[in-house]
Amino acid sequence: MTLRPTASSGDNAVPSGRSVLVVDDDDLFRDRLVHALRERGFEALGAATAEAALEAAGRETPECAIVDLRMPRVSGLHVVRKLHELDPTTRIVVLTGFGSIATALDAVRSGAVHYLTKPADISEIIAAFDHDGSPSQEPPTATVPTLDRVEWEHIDRVLVSCGGNITQAAALLGLHRRSLQRKLAKYPGAR
Repeated sequence: MTLRPTASSGDNAVPSGRSVLVVDDDDLFRDRLVHALRERGFEALGAATAEAALEAAGRETPECAIVDLRMPRVSGLHVVRKLHELDPTTRIVVLTGFGSIATALDAVRSGAVHYLTKPADISEIIAAFDHDGSPSQEPPTATVPTLDRVEWEHIDRVLVSCGGNITQAAALLGLHRRSLQRKLAKYPGAR
């Protein structure tokens, strides 16, 4: 995963020293994001696991956090909930390569202020910290999702409702467990 480049590194004025915790199991992506945030005046710290993130936040709660949804062992949604419990003022942005409507709603209900899909440029991520949850001033564009995308979002909704239990989700969807795992391994179709 890579961040999309921005026009210039100084296009966002940020309060000096604003702390950000970056939670992502992809080492290269996490390190690049931490570096990009530091270049823009943030005090950024990376965590590869949910456990490491919660331990760091327990020592000193960050003002902002960026959390990946797909984490090993513990879901990113669990991290969002725990960070929100530790400090409800922490501005949490969920950043994922596997976005869906169901997970976006779950993330916001769990305490996230915004939800972005990868790839996202650094300006979008920084702007997301200050998102107030209000609808955009721009009218939404009318787009029709592809059939692959709709199928993936439905599968994701069922998986979320089953608490991530692939066997249970496969049974509800009428699929073999391995077939569901193959579908989940594919990147969702474009919107």
